[in-house]
Amino acid sequence: MAIRRHQLEEKVGEMEKFAGHLEEIFLTVEENFGRREQHLEHHYNQVLHTLSQGHDDAAAGLEEQKKNKLQSLYTQLLACGEHLDASKELIEEAKEVYRSHDIRLFLKVVVATIKRMEDFAKEEMDLTLSTRLDFDTPLADLSDVTSMMESINIVAAPSAPVINPQVVNSATHTSLRVCWTLFSDDTVDFYELYYTPVLHHTPTAAPPVHKVKVKESQCSLTDLLPGAQYEVWITATNTTGISPNSDKVLYLTVPSPPVLKLKECCSCTEAALIRWESGNCDPVDSYTLELQHLTLDATDHHLTQCVVAIPTCQCLVALQDGRHYSVCVRAVNVGGQSDKSDVITISTTGTFFHLMEDTAHPCLSFSEDGLTLFYGDEEVPISAMGLDHNYFTSCVAVLGDLIPVRARHYWEVSVDHETEFRIGVAYEDTERSHYLGGNSSSWCMRHVLTPSRHKYEFLHDGWSPDLRITVNPVRVGVALDYERGTLSFFNVDLKQHLHTFQCHFQRLVHPCFGLDSPGALTIINGMEAPRYVFQY
Repeated sequence: MAIRRHQLEEKVGEMEKFAGHLEEIFLTVEENFGRREQHLEHHYNQVLHTLSQGHDDAAAGLEEQKKNKLQSLYTQLLACGEHLDASKELIEEAKEVYRSHDIRLFLKVVVATIKRMEDFAKEEMDLTLSTRLDFDTPLADLSDVTSMMESINIVAAPSAPVINPQVVNSATHTSLRVCWTLFSDDTVDFYELYYTPVLHHTPTAAPPVHKVKVKESQCSLTDLLPGAQYEVWITATNTTGISPNSDKVLYLTVPSPPVLKLKECCSCTEAALIRWESGNCDPVDSYTLELQHLTLDATDHHLTQCVVAIPTCQCLVALQDGRHYSVCVRAVNVGGQSDKSDVITISTTGTFFHLMEDTAHPCLSFSEDGLTLFYGDEEVPISAMGLDHNYFTSCVAVLGDLIPVRARHYWEVSVDHETEFRIGVAYEDTERSHYLGGNSSSWCMRHVLTPSRHKYEFLHDGWSPDLRITVNPVRVGVALDYERGTLSFFNVDLKQHLHTFQCHFQRLVHPCFGLDSPGALTIINGMEAPRYVFQY
């Protein structure tokens, strides 16, 4: 059910991404239409302006021709008038000489008059028009208009490309495959793809921007960092110019393998709780847990169980009783899944847990395997306590990280009869300032040294039944049965039942261990529980 829900969520996520992608395409088409419309309108206005300029130049030329013709005709008209005036003057002068009765005067002027008339008659008079009546109509130079009309079909600079969302499983640890689209009729000679890593710390200098030149609408980027985010954007170029930058898109390389936290993994006969660290700075979509059943003859190597779509860095998985499993984890993001983590072995032969050292009293120290706790006789100053109240402050104690499964659990503790100790279980939120067994949230077996004997108490809420134990146990078995609501203690060497608490636990409990005097306790767990321990 969880897997199907995750698959449905993934499909919904993909559909949302696709819807966003379609919206980008819609906006790009609108933008391309607007650019094309502006381009045509610009050319149309240029053609109209050029034609209007040509018309104005032609009209000015005709006006100049008209002016010159009229000026020429007016000059010719003036010359003709002057000739007419001169002719009339000579005719009048000849008439006066002819009418003269003074012979001496006549003879004196007649010769000069005749001479003038002869000279005037010899003058040639141009009676042709000095200019043509028709006009020279200039041929319109439409070369610019023709060039402009042709330029409408010239390739425009490309619009911004649209980078496709990252395709699932399209990356490796060190490479990415980026695809993009041009939703227009743009002609493109080549693309330039830019990419830069996204840094999660504050860099002293800006991260480098790399550039790749390609002719196809896809490109593979190599030599990248594993488990990293890269910001990618693109420009398109043709003979006319360069497009605007595309929107920047994040692409991810395949994550690095997670790191299993062996000391935080726990198990029981029914299940195992596996914990790990991401191993990646960038977010991981999910994790895949792989388990393989280990057989004695080592012939069965097939994958026994696979848990997918784990959202956090831990997984509680049900297993079969009495088996050994090899466990590994993979990290998954949109680019793909990582290599396997280092393999660890988990057993379901018994209950296995580690101590939660963050709950330990400051006086406690631990062995390298984390299963032995030591209490020295040195004092810890109050200043060393700090403000973290998750650890015990009065009782020198620590909690164990028991798997959160309401089943049967069994573990043993190696004790020293010269050491005062407390062994039992407690709720995770038990008061850190209280002693184990002294409140209603813890149940424990307590060993007290008195001058006369070894005293054993089985404490809950500060009360213990009056019991006498004659043989001091050196190895104490603890059996927790959630179904029956019992917590039992045993002397392992003698297979002797010591005490059983009848307590119906309302919540999950954790093993608890305390030292009331300097000494050590060693936890032994992971073994198969003896049959007799759950009979009480």
